[in-house]
Parts: sequence; structure tokens; C-alpha cells
Amino acid sequence: MSNRHMLIARRTFLAGLNLSVGGLALGFFSSDSLADEPSGKRSGPRPKTSSPAEEASSPGLNPNVFVHVAPDGLVTIVCHRSEMGQGIRSSLPVLIADELGADMARVKIVQADGDPAYGDQNTDGSNSVRGIYEDMRRTGATARTMLVAAAAKRWKVAPDTCEASNHVVVHRPSRRTLGFGELALEAGKQPVPKPAEVKLRPKAELRNVGKPLPLIDGPAYVNGSAVFGADVRLPGMLTAVIARPSIVGARVARYDASRALAIPGVKRVIELPAPKPPYAFQHWGGIAVLAENTWAAMRGRAALEIIWDEGENAAYDSEKYRQTLSASVRAPGTVLRSVGDAEGALARAARVMDAEYHVPYLAHVPMEPPVAVARVEGGTCEIWAPTQHPQAAREVAAQALGLPPEKVQVHVTLLGGAFGRKSKADFISEVVLLTKEAGVPVRVQWTREDDVRNDYYHSISAQRLTAGLDESGKVVAWRHRTAFPPIRSTFEPVNRPSVEDLQQGVLDLGIGVPNIRAEACEANAHVRIGWLRSVYNIFHAFSVNSFIDEIAHARGEDTRDVMLEVLGPARVVKTVAELGIEELPNYGQPLEKHPVNVERLRGVIERVTQLSRWSDRKKEGRALGLAAHRSFLSYVAVVASVVRNPDGKVSVDEAWVVVDAGTVINPDRVRAQMEGSVIFGMSIALYSAITMKGGAVEQSNFRDFRLTRIGEAPRKIHVDIVPSDAAPGGIGEPGVPPVAPAIANAVFALTGTRVRELPIMRALKV
Repeated sequence: MSNRHMLIARRTFLAGLNLSVGGLALGFFSSDSLADEPSGKRSGPRPKTSSPAEEASSPGLNPNVFVHVAPDGLVTIVCHRSEMGQGIRSSLPVLIADELGADMARVKIVQADGDPAYGDQNTDGSNSVRGIYEDMRRTGATARTMLVAAAAKRWKVAPDTCEASNHVVVHRPSRRTLGFGELALEAGKQPVPKPAEVKLRPKAELRNVGKPLPLIDGPAYVNGSAVFGADVRLPGMLTAVIARPSIVGARVARYDASRALAIPGVKRVIELPAPKPPYAFQHWGGIAVLAENTWAAMRGRAALEIIWDEGENAAYDSEKYRQTLSASVRAPGTVLRSVGDAEGALARAARVMDAEYHVPYLAHVPMEPPVAVARVEGGTCEIWAPTQHPQAAREVAAQALGLPPEKVQVHVTLLGGAFGRKSKADFISEVVLLTKEAGVPVRVQWTREDDVRNDYYHSISAQRLTAGLDESGKVVAWRHRTAFPPIRSTFEPVNRPSVEDLQQGVLDLGIGVPNIRAEACEANAHVRIGWLRSVYNIFHAFSVNSFIDEIAHARGEDTRDVMLEVLGPARVVKTVAELGIEELPNYGQPLEKHPVNVERLRGVIERVTQLSRWSDRKKEGRALGLAAHRSFLSYVAVVASVVRNPDGKVSVDEAWVVVDAGTVINPDRVRAQMEGSVIFGMSIALYSAITMKGGAVEQSNFRDFRLTRIGEAPRKIHVDIVPSDAAPGGIGEPGVPPVAPAIANAVFALTGTRVRELPIMRALKV
């Protein structure tokens, strides 16, 4: 998301906090939970839901769209971000409840529909805590302020002599108490204070923040009652699978549906219109088969006879394109960072080192492929989907149907993984168009093959790093050239990365080298490019950390020592001038609040090498690799242990992760995210790659787009969370970037094979 879009979202969010009681309320959405009825029977969605404005008449205290206090004392808190296993429903509501002073045993959590009243709902960019931490605290503090004011008015005392704690307001001098429920109606009549006027609690009073917390949806996951996208059922619903074009820009020339329609259970065959560039979140075209069940729809699709007009990308070959990217980074690009005189220093250096690194396209492959259910009737549309971005889904559906957005309702189910894929609303566009055409509710179900072959891929890239060393071996010049088709190419015609792209590990790289130059090089897109967990940090961290390891080896010195030397002394960089750049988006946050903190990066490096006993790393049959990276305003260092198995293959048997993410709400979820990052990063490092020939993806499923399997997971993953009172950083993504280079560096230490291209197993020919 751009800085401009993040600013708009924040303004919208703050405006939502300021609405009056009479025009705003919580909104009780599609269900009180994302689970089935107690019987376990699949009940489908509730037939009627409400918008925030429609719930304004709910009795009790409704100070904003996030909090409602009922006369019986029940506190309802809305989670407006999507739950995809990261535990946001177990974290954000706890922060609000702590600020309010509520007893979590008397708190109900409901999931928000897509609605601009909530501000930014896009669960992406590791932003669900770091971007709105103080704002979410204010939602709870606003309700607390009004409850205290109501109690003080009843007791005829000063509000500052009262406090809210454990679901009651206490008058400190007299020890009188009133429950939240007793005060709800009176508090609802109090003026709603402006967000800037609300006083937040001291952090020490946040009872649950930073402590082990239960996973609220855990029981539903275990007993099978959790409702994901494909669990939703509507009366008369048909299931659709779609034969999509395998090449970007391809379209149906002609087709024969007679064999498909002969399959028992198949009801309709519908051609979707072809999209027009730029593709953004448009449906992808093709032929849909609608049937009474998924199996019939899949059989019907297999029976279709389609002739495709393959278009201009039919000759695209990703291996040849790799060579194009190599040529691009071997020539000067657009300079986006300049400190000192890098070119002059390189010319004068006693020794010059350079290396080129490549990372292939990657697919998201969440365990739950894209799926959505829709009903279109009476000039309105209702959607149930595992979407990361419900407002984008709402807008895309409205545009596809020609409806005003307020006529579209998006209910967010649980997500079976996402990694950025479900922020894109192409599958939403598909389902609403098919529902409108069919005249009955429709579920669009993607298969794994659909998911692998029609993704918004993580970009292919080439990086060329050049370093100038003086007579002592110290790095005195650093040049980084990077080429990859940027995400923006999916939305507008661009052919090289921008400042917003290079903020991820290039422009914010806090090295203490006197001469630095960073260049963005040309790269044209031939497929849909999208953001994947940790985005461009994947290949930037891989190249930078691998290159530092190469420099250390060339000097015959310890990688940790050389890494700390290249970073330079502990310091805090708060201006773009110090970085040699004109601007730094900084993940939507000001440098004053989230500076480039070299001290924190050094700290995680020193801590992870201590925990992993880095100094004792030379053991028979095992090697350690080190990497560290700043991303999404957090700092993470990883040490990976690689061993050679009896069959001669290498594997990762142990990993250490140290994360400094500032203030942490839920340490258990942070630990889980770091553990998951190791497994996710191992897949990227060792196995995963999307390749294309004739414009089409060659892979189809997990047999050829390999992920780390359970037997390949490390026997131990150690996670250490640095205690901090700093502003919160991201959690979901920052653990991923250092994993691949740590493994690659360990592989070199063990085998002597230097890996400059992922996946590693391809380089090792295993």
C-alpha cells in the first residue's frame, strides 16, 4: 500500500472515532463468532447482517464502531482485521479491552464486515498492530472515559478520582463501585470525547498486553466448527470452477460446452469476459462450469473443448528472462541512493568484489485456495469470502456489477492462510459476475492447480552487488543494482522499481560504508505480480547477507564480525539525508518514530550468535549460517544449522531467531510467527520456484512446487523476543527475509558451494 493510501486510510479511521453516538455504532456482523452452531452442523451464514449505522440504536454505550457496552455488562469488541492463523482476533481486541479496563471473561469478539467506517481493513504489510496501535487503544480509552464520566456524574465527584478496572468503575476515596453494565445507558448519553483528548493508560496498567494469551479461535480450529470460505452454504447454491487462460493476455477464441453439459450435476457453462490491461484485481476470464457439487464442476471443466487466442506473451520464457535481468543489472540504472562517491571509490579500491544473485518467481499457495460465495438479488449483493482486504473486495464487486458500494456487503470468514494472495479480489469479481448471470447463489472454488497457475506471483529478480575494499580489507564502497518487475506493473505501465519498492532492504539498509550507491534497473512484467509475505525483502536480504558472507570469506574472517563492521557503530538514523536518499516511505511511518536503528540491528545479531554458540560453530558434519535484516520496522537475526544426512543430502536441523519488534501485545503469537517464518523461509530457500515456458506456468501442485515437508522441519526452532518499550513493529513478515541467506551461508560453510541463486537444491543438483 502506498503512503498516500495509508494516509487516507488513517484519516478515515480517525474520522470513524469521532462520530457521534446517534450516527454510529458497533455493528453486529454475520455471526457472533466464526464457528458453527453448537451442534456442529454446517449452518451457513446468518440470513441477515447489519451495518454500523443500522446498529446505532443498540442500547448501551456505543462510542465508536469498535466497542459496545450492553446494560447486562457484556462488552462486544469488533475485530476489523482478517484472521488467517496469525492470531489477530486474539490480540487487537485484548489491547482494546485492557485500555477499557474490561474483564476478558465478559468480552465477546465479532468479526467486522467490509466497511469504510473502520478505516483501513487490509490485513497486509504486517500493519495490523504497528499501524494502529495507539488508535486502537483510543477506541477503548474513549469508552472508558465515558463510563468514568457517567459514574462521576452519578456520585457527584470529580472524574479524576475514579478509575475503570476489572469491569467496574471505582471511586478511589470511598471505594464505591459501579459495574460497566450499570453505567452503560448513562455513559451512552455522555459526549464522545475527541481522540486527541482521550488519555491513554500507562503501559503498566495494561493487564494482559505482553503476557501469554489464549488463541481465541483455537478450539474451533481443533473441533472442526471453524467456518472458512468453502464452508458457507446457501439454499440453491451452485459450485463453479473456471478454465482460466494460462497465459497473461490470452482469451477464449471458441469453445464447445456440449460434453461438459452432459456430465451429471452440471447446470450451466458461462463464458467470463476477458480482462483488459492493466489487470489489477479484475477477473481473469475463461469458461466457468456451474454444477451441483465441486466434483461435477471439475469433471465438467475437464470435458470442455477450448481454443485459446494466446496473445503476445505466448513466447515468454522465464529462463531467457533471467538472462535479460542479468544484462539489466550489469548496466547502470536509475540512481535512488547516493552517499559519497561510490563510483570513484570503486575505481580507487585496492580490491573490488562483485556478485550476482537470482531469485525466481514464487507462488503464495496458502493451504486454503481462493474461494468465495455470493448472492445477488434485488439490486444488492452479499459476499462471504476469506479476504484479507474486505473493502477492496467490496469495491471490486460493486464495479463488476455496476452497483454503488453501499449495496454490497462483504462478510469475512476465517482464512486458511493467505500470505498476501487474498488481498487481491480477482476471485471476488469472478463470483459476483457468475452469480448475477446464473440468477442463483454461486460458490467459486479454486483448485490447487488453479492457485499455482493463476497467481499474482512474487517477482523474479536479479541483484548485482559490488564492493570496494581498501588495503586492510575494509569495505569503503558499496553499489547495489536491483532489477525486478514491480508490483505496480499489475496496476499501471511501469518497467522498473521505485523508491517505494527499494525501501525494502536497499534504501533503508543502515550500513556504515562511506560511499554507497543504489540503482533501480529495467524489468518488464510478463505475468501478474503481487505481494507475497515480506515482499521485496526476500531477495534484497538474500543478496545483501550472502554478499557480506562472501566478503568475510574472502578476508578469511568471521561473518559476524564483518557484518557488524559493515553496519558500523551503533547509531540511530532519523533523516533521509543521512541515508543518501530524497525520501523513504518507511512502511508508512515517520523516521522520527521508527528510525533506521543500527543499534537494534546489531543487538539482534549479537544476541542470536550468543544463543546459537556461534563461536563454537565448527563441529564435524554441521555448519552455521548467519543473516539479519530490518523490515516492516522490526529487526530480526537468524542463525541456521545445516547438516549432511547419511544419504549425502543437506538439511536444516536447528534454527535460532531473535526478533526486536518493539512493544509486543501477544508474545505467543510472535513466537508462532517466527517459527512459521523459518518453515516458510526454508521453502523459499531450498525448493520453491515458478518457471514459465510458452507464457504458461510449468508447475501445478505441491509435487512440483515444493514446500518444506513435516519430516524436513528443524528438530528445534529457538525464538527469543527482545523486551522493548519502543513503538510496535511488524510481526507476520519480518521473520522471513533472513532465513534463506542464513541457510545459504550455512550450506557454503558445510559444502563449499556458494549459492547465488534460489532454490538451493537446484544449485546442489539434489
